[in-house]
Amino acid sequence: MSEQAGVTIEDVRRVAELANLELTAEEEPRMQRDLNAILGHIAELNELDTKDVLPMAQVGEMLGGERHERGETLREDVVVPSLDRAAVMAAAPETDGRFFKVPKVIER
Repeated sequence: MSEQAGVTIEDVRRVAELANLELTAEEEPRMQRDLNAILGHIAELNELDTKDVLPMAQVGEMLGGERHERGETLREDVVVPSLDRAAVMAAAPETDGRFFKVPKVIER
């Protein structure tokens, strides 16, 4: 998917395959148009000057543990003991002693 050429029908088919989606012949061009529109919007955003905008990687720094207008706060990140693995595995319907066993739900 090169930036200049945009998304091709082949790209749409590959992404659909990877996402395990079955697109009809009518849906493929619509998906191509939508994906190219999204990439166009992203290109517009990339043109914005953000050099004076501070990064907001950690919302917790903004909240800082104080109460806000809706009453939300962030809890302190404290290490606490976890559940006992043997007790959890003993209560599981099926396990190998280390992991839960679950039925396969996705088939290709």
